[in-house]
Amino acid sequence: MELITSEQARLHCRADAGVDDQMLELYGSAAEQAAQNFLNRRVYPDPEAMASAVLDGSAGCYPMVVNDAIRAAILLMLGHLYRNREAVVSEAANELPLGVTQLLWPHRVGLGV
Repeated sequence: MELITSEQARLHCRADAGVDDQMLELYGSAAEQAAQNFLNRRVYPDPEAMASAVLDGSAGCYPMVVNDAIRAAILLMLGHLYRNREAVVSEAANELPLGVTQLLWPHRVGLGV
């Protein structure tokens, strides 16, 4: 994880340190990747990391520095993956009115199909 911290992940999921750290790391990395895939752009933790990627040619088109909306979307995805560890749930699952898509949409580029 590079866009959110392990501590943010633990706090969001209300997990004890050391208990589920490997799962939080996996789900956090997956959530960061999913957010960047939806945005169609690379997101960096700070301006220095973005500048370095631009200089070495790995930043791609429209790179940006993470903001609170993107962090919140990543944490929402992380929480969902952490709490629903199976493909099927027994209870009704409803999307939050201000969910992941609404947080990420303003920063998305190349809308396409």
